Amino acid sequence: MKKQLLIWGLLSAFIVSAQTKAPKGPYQAVPEKTNNLVHTRLDAGFDFDKSQLKGKVVLTLRPHFYPTDSLTLDAKGMEISSVALVQGSSQKPLTYQYDGLFLRIQLPKTYTRQETYQVAIAYVAKPNDFKAKGSEAITDAKGLYFINPKGEEKDKPTQVWTQGETEATSVWVPTIDKTNQKSTQEFNLRVPAKMVSLSNGRLVKQTKNSDGTRTDSWVMDQPHAPYLFFIGMGDYAVIKDSYKGKEVSYYV
Repeated sequence: MKKQLLIWGLLSAFIVSAQTKAPKGPYQAVPEKTNNLVHTRLDAGFDFDKSQLKGKVVLTLRPHFYPTDSLTLDAKGMEISSVALVQGSSQKPLTYQYDGLFLRIQLPKTYTRQETYQVAIAYVAKPNDFKAKGSEAITDAKGLYFINPKGEEKDKPTQVWTQGETEATSVWVPTIDKTNQKSTQEFNLRVPAKMVSLSNGRLVKQTKNSDGTRTDSWVMDQPHAPYLFFIGMGDYAVIKDSYKGKEVSYYV
């Protein structure tokens, strides 16, 4: 009986110790929301010689709770060409400040959470010029990877792909790069005609261009966090399959 009581006592002490043990690492609060991402529409072309992405993104946003007259986006190591408010078929230039990490935009009025607004940004992403430490699993955080972009390495296929975890998507597209943001997306990717592209959602349209490229339009209707935004392209063979009525394709 005493032996059983001793065992239960030790077990209880272990459970209490486990429950009160301090968590490892610094405390990380949930990022405060001022604006909510609603939709991301990206038109992107790729410069394989410079390993750069030239893009124009239109973000649809809504104030989270309190009215706001400003917007701060994560945009790491980019060249910002223009920032404008989309007003139907026209655009109104906006005042902004950019420090290489954050794009701070002054809106023309105060918006409430019952309103949405659209901001268009033209930019060039330069992932190889952005130096940042990644995590233990991912040693860097440049987000966009050009693999053998000039085709100079024998037996290594030319590829482009992204890896956004945890906040590396904002190296190649201005966004609110937080895991508590959710956005639908439309990506129009101008890729070499010989390559196959891949992104989130469904491939809804392909358009041949006169310069030997093709524009692939991918649409994702389910809102998801920016770190899950994905772009991939390469000389892949696609093996299509399905499982329980859902497409399952293999890119090899």
